Amino acid sequence: MSIMQSMIQKAQKRKKRIVLPECCDIRILKAAEEITKQEIAEVLLIGTHDEVNRISDEIDLSKVTIINPEGSSMFNHYIEQFYEMRKSRGMTVEKARNIMKNPIHFGIMMVKFDEADGLVAGAASYTSDVWRPVLQIIKTQPGIKVASSCFLMEIPNCKYGENGVIFFADCALNPNPDAEQLASIAVSTANTAKRLLNIEPKVAMLSFSTKGSTSHALVDKVIEATRIAKEMMPNLSIDGELQADAALDIAVSMKKCADSHIAGRANILIFPDLQSANISYKLVQRLAGARAIGPISQGLAKPVNDLSRGCSVEDIVGVVALTAIEAQNNEERDIQ
Repeated sequence: MSIMQSMIQKAQKRKKRIVLPECCDIRILKAAEEITKQEIAEVLLIGTHDEVNRISDEIDLSKVTIINPEGSSMFNHYIEQFYEMRKSRGMTVEKARNIMKNPIHFGIMMVKFDEADGLVAGAASYTSDVWRPVLQIIKTQPGIKVASSCFLMEIPNCKYGENGVIFFADCALNPNPDAEQLASIAVSTANTAKRLLNIEPKVAMLSFSTKGSTSHALVDKVIEATRIAKEMMPNLSIDGELQADAALDIAVSMKKCADSHIAGRANILIFPDLQSANISYKLVQRLAGARAIGPISQGLAKPVNDLSRGCSVEDIVGVVALTAIEAQNNEERDIQ
């Protein structure tokens, strides 16, 4: 069974309400049909029936809920709440009213106020247009310094990681994190891996140096981030700085850092910056035929995930499934 199939099965066990605010994209409507058909989640489309009907053609959306922001009983409440959140930054009631007509903003407010359990957007929107309202409204979990992202890489015929499954972070959000931010990314990714797949995280903090083989300020950042991450989560299995081959390959690790408990066994790779992470995941995706699931948002108080604008219907279904699992985990955490 593939990782995606196992996540879909987990999402099906306790259906959550997931908002899809981009109802004018045919891929979203096809994904909504498939999600409801497989009973992965309860889909809430933001828009009007006319907008949906204009492009839905023969797509079966009979089990999908369509919500028009301006016709919603929550519209005025959300205007008031958003105004209160942002009035110190120059927000007016009239501005808040116009902003709440935006499907993404309205959908995120639904998640904020528990009218929905999670949101998936980005098929027809820039990443900044998704993340800006997320960070204004949802914000980060207590103790997490920065929101971040990761990709779950499922690599065929691969002996590394967790039977070919490796998490890469941060591939989509933070261009040049400092040591404290990098530590938060490591902790968040470990939590993501544990929640989604119930695996024991083994985190490698990557660099172009292994255990002092090179001296440089960029290496120092990774060393400091590793120290901070250990303070944030004392029981976390983490080590750095490590080169990628030492992190993944036992034979190489025995030559470079034989005393490391992570080297050669890593299932989470934390890259020092966005440039190296993004390049690496795309190379592995293309050259190794890996399936890249994500980007998966991390460190947020509520589950919201950003799609690539080049996403397929299958990608949307998968991200909705993992968003539903995150919502399930949030519910369990709140109960505890």
